[in-house]
Amino acid sequence: MRIGIAADHGGFTMKERMAAALTSTGHEVTNFGALQLDPTDDFPDFIIPLAKAVVGGQVERGIALCSSGVGASIVANKVPGVHAALITEHFSAHQGVEDDDMNIICLGSLVLEYSQAWELVQTFIAARFIGAKRHRRRLAKITALEREEKTS
Repeated sequence: MRIGIAADHGGFTMKERMAAALTSTGHEVTNFGALQLDPTDDFPDFIIPLAKAVVGGQVERGIALCSSGVGASIVANKVPGVHAALITEHFSAHQGVEDDDMNIICLGSLVLEYSQAWELVQTFIAARFIGAKRHRRRLAKITALEREEKTS
């Protein structure tokens, strides 16, 4: 799978380790930064390009990290077409994809141990959108809202 990954200084170490693990398991990984640890960097500078790449199809899924995962989730969801969520447990890691077509998982490096984050990412990657009628209906309402906001 083509996976994009991004983090600010808060998620930098976990991102680097995660990117290496994804590559070693056969995934094509695009690193949207940060490319070096800089305690003054800002998560939107890395998460926004990741989110745009997911929507544009350059990558199939995204992984966004910061210290809590909250900021990454907020900014990712500002990009129309992104369905990002802060994930801290197994059920939501797969259900978010299966029911809500989640395309970016947001993780907090100070909230999760690496082993927990890695398990959640593996679950997220393995999950597939079910596409039931009720799911598509709900997603259409979200898309309509995004279009409405874009034209306002």
